[in-house]
Amino acid sequence: MTNASPSPPATASAAPAGSASPIIVMDKVVKRFGDAIVLDELDFQVAKGEKVTIIGPSGSGKSTVLRILMTLEKIDGGLIHVAGKPLWHEYRDDQPVPASEAHLRTMRKEMGMVFQQFNLFPHMTVLRNITESPIHVLGLSREEARQRAYEYLDLVGMTEHAEKFPSQLSGGQQQRVAIARALATRPNIMLFDEPTSALDPELVGEVLTVIQRLTEEHDLTMLLVTHEMEFARQISDRVCFFDKGVVVEEAPPEVMFTDPREERTRDFLKNFLETRQGGN
Repeated sequence: MTNASPSPPATASAAPAGSASPIIVMDKVVKRFGDAIVLDELDFQVAKGEKVTIIGPSGSGKSTVLRILMTLEKIDGGLIHVAGKPLWHEYRDDQPVPASEAHLRTMRKEMGMVFQQFNLFPHMTVLRNITESPIHVLGLSREEARQRAYEYLDLVGMTEHAEKFPSQLSGGQQQRVAIARALATRPNIMLFDEPTSALDPELVGEVLTVIQRLTEEHDLTMLLVTHEMEFARQISDRVCFFDKGVVVEEAPPEVMFTDPREERTRDFLKNFLETRQGGN
């Protein structure tokens, strides 16, 4: 990782005018996989409470942003701050050093992530899948964790399935459990990485309904990577089009999907719509 500056980043693109202060700031972030540059000095911010959708072609760096924020992938350069604290570095004797595992564990508590694949523990019941992190990461008692699990199972409409195992559930039900599990640590930021891509088409709606309910009833910051463009239009405060590891264009959804400024964005949306129509 490149040397980090001890001062908070100030060069990343500003959050939308009138919005809350940024809870996520990515400043000149670089990520490489071998010789491939996936994020190319990315400047990106998300305001507290904002719902932001990232769209773009495969390989544009969309999911990599989420995995870096969740500390599943290291960065090769730049700075990231989450909730005013450095993510991939910390300070010792007022000098920036690479983040320790203890620091990363603390920072992970700010975020919950829902993956493309549900990643539930197959040998655990739904209830245990949800209570494990609150007990072992947050230190809750089993009864406290159980009460919290039922709170979120009710939110996602899965209370009656608490004692089932993942193999007894449909894909949509498993993803709803995964959302409840991510919420159970009560993160400030929710990350969704194409949460419907592994689902049969008839199951997509039930997961999108749960996510939409979250946006309406909870003051969470949400960062969503999806190909569900109509859904992005409905729930987003802002849509960002990524290509080749940078933000090509960002705008409110009513602008992004009706009158995008950049030719590259227009081409992507046109081709995407034609591909979808051709598959119907």
